Amino acid sequence: MKVLLVLCSLFFCCGQAHAATATEKGYEIIVEADRRASGFGDYTMDMEMILRDRAKQESHRSIRSRVLEIASDGDKSLTIFDSPKDVRGTALLTFSHKLDDDDQWLYLPALKRVKRISSSNKSGPFMGSEFAYEDLGSREVEKYSYRYLADEDVDQIPCFVVELIPKNTENSGYNRIVSWLDQKAYRVVKEDYYDPKNRLLKTLKLHDYRLYLGFLWKAHHLQMVNHQNGKETDLLLSNFKFNNGLTDQDFNKNSLQRLQ
Repeated sequence: MKVLLVLCSLFFCCGQAHAATATEKGYEIIVEADRRASGFGDYTMDMEMILRDRAKQESHRSIRSRVLEIASDGDKSLTIFDSPKDVRGTALLTFSHKLDDDDQWLYLPALKRVKRISSSNKSGPFMGSEFAYEDLGSREVEKYSYRYLADEDVDQIPCFVVELIPKNTENSGYNRIVSWLDQKAYRVVKEDYYDPKNRLLKTLKLHDYRLYLGFLWKAHHLQMVNHQNGKETDLLLSNFKFNNGLTDQDFNKNSLQRLQ
């Protein structure tokens, strides 16, 4: 019995000594969330973008999007505007990367040219919305440092609260991001974005999650509120279709001008 008690005591001490730090726990939570969001292959979807100014006046835009999962790097995505007429044909192509800055190209039909989005401009607003260009790529684990902050409920949902700090702060519009992930499915339900002066800039809330492929949860309503300018942008997602057989050829910057 004494030997057993000694062994138990040693196990307890070792367990305490190797308890995860806030950095380790934050990283482990994000890695698990990333694992659960991987393995979809490709998908297409439709989006309605609703822009609200400070006076709550609305404008609407119809968008199509396609995404290709890249196992060895970040995902590739293509976003195409269908309406209204003044933005019809505008397209954004994004190649996300695990370590390097994302590559992005914007086709502007009025100018009939493809514009490369420089790294220094990725914090700018995308098409007048409250989403920045850097918000539109896949969020790769390797690009951030992490710190677990607390357990906290959001709308009665038990969540992990994790702080994300961009490793490349020079080209990011954010000093840090605080993310709330539900403890059951590791889905992001809320995020606070802080500007380079560490002032609260924006809050994103994700609603109406639905399950696809038996394992993949996708939010159908994203709501971004800018606390500094009073503007809001909602994204309403629909018509998800998976396993479309998309390839690299469907994400070709040289064909952006020919998209319909």
